[in-house]
Amino acid sequence: MQNPTEFYNNQLEKHKAKAKQLFKTLSLFSLFRLTVFVLTVAGIYFTFNQWQVAAVIAVVGVAIFLYLLSKYTDLKAERARYKRLVKINETELQIASGDFHNRADGSEYQNSKHFYSLDIDLFGKGSFFQFINRTTIKEGTQKLVNTLLSNEITDIPKRQDAIKELAETPEWYQNYTAVAQGVTVEHSASRIISWLKDYKPFLSKTWFLITIVFSLMSLVIFGLAVVEMIPIAYFGYWLLLGLGLTGHFLKRINNVSLHTSKAKETFRQYAQLLSAIENTTFKSELLKEQQHKIESDGKKASEIFSKFSKHIDALDNRNNLISAIFGNGYFLWDIRQTYYIEQWINTYAHKIEDWFEVVTFFDAYNSLGNYAFNHQDFSYPKILDSEHTIFAKDLGHPLLNSAKRVDSDLNLQQEQFFIVTGANMAGKSTFLRTVALHIVMANVGLPVCAKESTYKPIKLITSMRTTDSLTDDSSYFFSELTRLKFVVDTIEKDNNYFIILDEILKGTNSTDKAIGSRKFVEKLVKLNATGIIATHDLSLTEIESELEAVKNYFFDAKIVNDELFFDYKLKQGVCQNMNASFLLKKMEIV
Repeated sequence: MQNPTEFYNNQLEKHKAKAKQLFKTLSLFSLFRLTVFVLTVAGIYFTFNQWQVAAVIAVVGVAIFLYLLSKYTDLKAERARYKRLVKINETELQIASGDFHNRADGSEYQNSKHFYSLDIDLFGKGSFFQFINRTTIKEGTQKLVNTLLSNEITDIPKRQDAIKELAETPEWYQNYTAVAQGVTVEHSASRIISWLKDYKPFLSKTWFLITIVFSLMSLVIFGLAVVEMIPIAYFGYWLLLGLGLTGHFLKRINNVSLHTSKAKETFRQYAQLLSAIENTTFKSELLKEQQHKIESDGKKASEIFSKFSKHIDALDNRNNLISAIFGNGYFLWDIRQTYYIEQWINTYAHKIEDWFEVVTFFDAYNSLGNYAFNHQDFSYPKILDSEHTIFAKDLGHPLLNSAKRVDSDLNLQQEQFFIVTGANMAGKSTFLRTVALHIVMANVGLPVCAKESTYKPIKLITSMRTTDSLTDDSSYFFSELTRLKFVVDTIEKDNNYFIILDEILKGTNSTDKAIGSRKFVEKLVKLNATGIIATHDLSLTEIESELEAVKNYFFDAKIVNDELFFDYKLKQGVCQNMNASFLLKKMEIV
């Protein structure tokens, strides 16, 4: 694959040049339109006394003007897409430099009752979600969130293959994002789906045939009036009849128009995105499965969506007073377009949800593919059913700068429990979040921040950030006990969870804490649990000599020439150097 920085810089220059070129073309089309307008007005002026000639000039002039306007609109949209691609690549370079803290951080998805969402910097300022998220559609964002929170441990190789394939097509997923950003959607897909499923048609095929016959009669009456075979007044009476027939259904047509107008931009956006999915050949099983969902009896879902969008646009012409009066008076326009919409709903409403889900799936997975493309030095875990739960070489935290990051090897077998000690700021908490993110990322199918990794899939559960709650009238200690009970209850039902605990029972005195922590770890070991606990309580490390499943590891701190040094390396054994007193003295607190 290409070097990400080089790729983004190349794309940036290419898209800037294309946008500049299209701007010049747009200027030329503007000049053409002005010329056609002036010539048409001049032609009508000089042939005004010959109304038949003037009418022909007017029709031809308007037709050419509308064609140029249509081309201008298409080119303008294309230029806007290239400008969005410029912005997308600028953003990638910005994020790569470490500047991503102004992006949506997903704080609203933090949930203290979830297995791990609150504890491991998955959401919030400087979080993994804030760093990885590139979704454009609201439902796509939710899909990404659900994927990160799913704790799903089946079909990991399948997800890995999908992410690998997307990572090899950065131009494709960037274009997908640029198209998605081009349409502002005000109404959610779920509301649109609900309305479509519940909709009850009111127009029969008979009424559609009436609109066809009525339109033909309008043309006949107009022709007879032009050649003066009937009085022109009859054409006016016919207009009133058409308006009367349309008025009979006005209330129900207004209701259809109201709801479809809300859905129009969503369908326009999704049609373009479905087209991008349809016109790509995928190799991985998961992506092919998603693509297969949008097949419909040999017809492309994008074309079906586009057709519906065009019917909505046609019905929206009623908002133009001239179109509303003459379109309905002579062609029963609103009735016909409403019939088309109803027939479309009858045929496809039951498939809409699947099609929408495919679009949101790719919106979410493009973020994962983008992350994999940006981190080609990371490795995809080998998924094996072995005694090793995690066997990783040079494991590090994925959000730390690679130039400053210190990696450690980790070999933690099934039903082993590590007790990690260490001085303040030595790296214990960062290590816990590193392991937690390895598990979450591996389960999602992402490459992990390690030279290599062998992984036996396991779900994650944590207790690291407990808070008191004034609204629930619960103390910090009670909240922590509630969380620990949740951990135990979960493990008793299913011990295929990796437990990560950080300094438990902080809300009680040191003696009570030592006794309680010891009993809790013994309980987990008895349940054949797998995991890690970080603690400052060195007495807890004595369990290693009593329980074979428990192993002691530590992060070291050294004081050299009255300065504190950390190597941030995980080592086997028990920490001997603590630094609280030194830091209090160093900072002149005591």
